[in-house]
Amino acid sequence: MRAIPFLRTLSALSVAALLAACGAPPPPAAPPEVAGYGTIEDGGFTIAAVPETYVPPENRRTTVAYSGSEKPGTIIIDPHVKYLYLVTAEGEADRYRIAVGAEGRGLRSTTYVGRKAEWPYWTPTANMVRTQPEKYAALAGGMAPGPENPLGARALYLYRGGQDTMFRIHGTGDYTSIGNATSAGCIRLYNQDILELYTKVPTSTTVKVRSVAESRLLEGDDAVDAALARDAAMPIN
Repeated sequence: MRAIPFLRTLSALSVAALLAACGAPPPPAAPPEVAGYGTIEDGGFTIAAVPETYVPPENRRTTVAYSGSEKPGTIIIDPHVKYLYLVTAEGEADRYRIAVGAEGRGLRSTTYVGRKAEWPYWTPTANMVRTQPEKYAALAGGMAPGPENPLGARALYLYRGGQDTMFRIHGTGDYTSIGNATSAGCIRLYNQDILELYTKVPTSTTVKVRSVAESRLLEGDDAVDAALARDAAMPIN
């Protein structure tokens, strides 16, 4: 009978021990996952963990004291300091870090959640195809759900007067964009955050966008000025 090569008879553990004895370095350990931002299996898809570098403490969802006048159940978008607030009680809100539209592309007025979708399909708007054909023309027919889909794991579709505004609050796998003003106009959250927000928000929820004056009053001049300076230095994608 033909002999089996020696290494094939070794268990994986024995091979690892042999390599270690020969001076080969062990494989690197997987980096630890940030609590709440780790790998998630959902709807037949895998949502990748957000590396710690891209989810610093100030980007993690949290409950904060809230001094705005909006009633519980309202979503507030602050495009200046890049936070979304869901008012949960008098004087309290859940806060999420977001990415918003680059200058001239963002949501500007009050809307409401007209519908919701899990793992939605995505189709670029006619304006996106017209103004950035090199980026969107090949996707004009739409994109199936999945981790690469720009709408991510969940989407809240924003309406005004019964009409779709074409703006969404949605997840994204592009965690490098969170905290910046670089999107085509929609409000992006980490996929891990949109999964949580989605469960708390029914259709008809009011979505208010803060003015810069409101942001300065509630967030402070220093926070707004720092965010605006960061925006000015960011390239428009």
